[in-house]
Amino acid sequence: MARTQEDLSKTRLRSSYISLVVSVSLVLFMLGILGLVLINAKELSDYFRESLSFSVMFDDTAREADIRMMQKDLDAKEYVKSTQYISKEEAATKMQEELGEDFISFLGDNPLPASIDVYLLSDYTGPDSVAKIESYLREYPFVEDIYYQESLLFLINDNIKKISLFLLIISLFLFLIALTIINNTIRLSVYSKRFIIRTMQLVGATRAFIRKPFILQGILHGFIASLLSLTLLMGLILLVEKGFFSMFSMENTILLVFLGVLIIVIGIVINIISTFFSVNKYLRMSDDKLYY
Repeated sequence: MARTQEDLSKTRLRSSYISLVVSVSLVLFMLGILGLVLINAKELSDYFRESLSFSVMFDDTAREADIRMMQKDLDAKEYVKSTQYISKEEAATKMQEELGEDFISFLGDNPLPASIDVYLLSDYTGPDSVAKIESYLREYPFVEDIYYQESLLFLINDNIKKISLFLLIISLFLFLIALTIINNTIRLSVYSKRFIIRTMQLVGATRAFIRKPFILQGILHGFIASLLSLTLLMGLILLVEKGFFSMFSMENTILLVFLGVLIIVIGIVINIISTFFSVNKYLRMSDDKLYY
């Protein structure tokens, strides 16, 4: 019976350790994700800016040779990331796919103009830059119209600073949540050993001697949780690189290494601090309060 009770206690203790490590690793993983977003904030901003394009529409008198020359001129500009020529036939094919019917047979003619989709580099997607580029393009006599999502472009530029501030606030808020969760988890773990702490005090053990195994255990658990969170983070990075390589730039190795070291340090330091104060609480606690 005693053996069974001892095994049950060990199983519960082991389960408590596993829960602690998993809880801490998940919190550190969330902090790591936020760190990745902050590191790649500029790349994310550039990605959304450069994914917007404006279409240069040509009138019916425009020859394809002239349009191609204009496309080469645009490709040579320092502010242009890429261009894509869409002929009247290609435009009609796309429209038919979207509508699901042959509108040319109904109208008797293809009313869609040839066009060039222009993608700008992120540094030139500001309202002033776009206005200058638009004025330059309108100097071509065969350009009929220029269309771009002006409201969306202005919205992205106006909200970049707001988004950065929001991410900073979220980072601080999530860090406080991480501290609270890790601290509560460790306190519950130490709570299960409060009678062991009291027994050690009764046999004359000093506070430093009693704290030492708990602190070492906290360091070990923090290190394991950090490694587990980094493993999850590496898996996420590989997944992101595979699915959205153009969106995230993982070439900044120094910052990524710094993030990894920071996660390990945070995991260990928070465990040490929380363990220290949790053990101290029961070292100062009177016997009658141990049962509550």
